Amino acid sequence: MKIYLLRHGETEYNAQKKYLGLTDLPLSKRGRGELIPADFSPETVYVSPLRRTVETAAALFPNAQQIVIPDFREMDFGIFEGKSYLDMEHLPAYREWVDGGCLGQIPEGESMAAFSARTCAAFEALVNKTLEAGGELLAITAHGGTQMAVLERYVLPRRDYYAWQGPYGGGFVLDASRWTADRTLTLLRTVQYTKGGTL
Repeated sequence: MKIYLLRHGETEYNAQKKYLGLTDLPLSKRGRGELIPADFSPETVYVSPLRRTVETAAALFPNAQQIVIPDFREMDFGIFEGKSYLDMEHLPAYREWVDGGCLGQIPEGESMAAFSARTCAAFEALVNKTLEAGGELLAITAHGGTQMAVLERYVLPRRDYYAWQGPYGGGFVLDASRWTADRTLTLLRTVQYTKGGTL
C-alpha cells in the first residue's frame, strides 16, 4: 500500500511566520490559488477537522469523499498561538520551551510527547484499518506537525522530527509493505501540488 501524507496550503499565519495550531484559519488567497489537482484520484481522503486541510483536500482531490480524523489536528500551541518568534523572543516561557528543544509542555497547550502520541495512535489505527480492508492507497491531508510526528516515528531512513516538515500543498509518498511486520514505512519520494512547485 502507498500512503500520501500531505500538508495543507498556505494560510495568513503561515505567511506571517506565526504559530498556527488549533486556530481554524482558512487558506489564504495566495495559498488557495497556488494549489492544483493531484496526479491521482483517491475515492477517499482523510483530513484533520481544521478548515485549511479540508480546503486543501478539496483542491487536490475534488472528487474524493473526505473523512475527518480528529486527532490529526495540529499541535496545540497554547499561549504561543498566533504569535511569531519575534513577538515572543523575550517571553520567559517561550525561551524556556525553545531552549528545551521545543519538547516541553507549552503553557495552556501540548507537549511534543503528547502531540506525537495522539497523532501516531490515530495514524496507526487508520493504516491498520486500511490494510485489513485490502486498501492499496491511503491519502491524508493534514499538517506539518502531523507529518513530522508520523515520519519521525515510522519512516526509514530515520530523520529528526524537524527534518520532516513538507512544503505547503505537498508531502511524502510512503510504502507500507513492511508495516505489518515491523511497523515501519519506507520513503518513496516527495510530491508537491502547487503551480510554482514551491510556496
